Amino acid sequence: MRTVAARRGGTVAKPATPPSVIRYCGLAAPIGRIWLGVSDRGVVRISLGGLEESAFVAELAHLRPGARLVKDATSRIIAAARRELLEYFSGTRTTFTLPVDLDGLTAFQRKVLGSTGRIPLGRVATYGRIAEAVGRPGGARAVGGALRINPVPIVIPCHRVVASGGGLGGFTVRGCPDSLDIKRKLLALEGQAGR
Repeated sequence: MRTVAARRGGTVAKPATPPSVIRYCGLAAPIGRIWLGVSDRGVVRISLGGLEESAFVAELAHLRPGARLVKDATSRIIAAARRELLEYFSGTRTTFTLPVDLDGLTAFQRKVLGSTGRIPLGRVATYGRIAEAVGRPGGARAVGGALRINPVPIVIPCHRVVASGGGLGGFTVRGCPDSLDIKRKLLALEGQAGR
């Protein structure tokens, strides 16, 4: 399978046939329970905000119809994802090297997520800057829409995209009534406490 670079050290799988197996597991984190889902091509979903397991499994089934869902904390990609996320939360990891599988996203969404993936830890970018970077000047709202469906937050750091006026902008975590609180916590963890 061919892949394209999305950010330093990582790759994004090009669209292909849906994987037959998605493995998943949970992880305790300072921002609440995180659920990870992976295919043999990479991470397909990271869910933040303490979602219940049954809700996460339903998300995976919707995201990858027909895939067999297997709870498994030991597969190579799951183990690597758990390790890199724990290192991120402990402050010892500044970039991710995990492959991500973005099958099903449009070319524009991939461009936005690829550009977002290059925002270094400790920095932020505006929706407008990302729009310019992907060739859509004035397309800040479209960028926000693409970021809203980011299936792998933290690894693709959509929390680092903020409003041009200095505010947080948006942040969507399914099933979490105060998603912006998670964005604030992630930015504070990365040294952007003033946001």
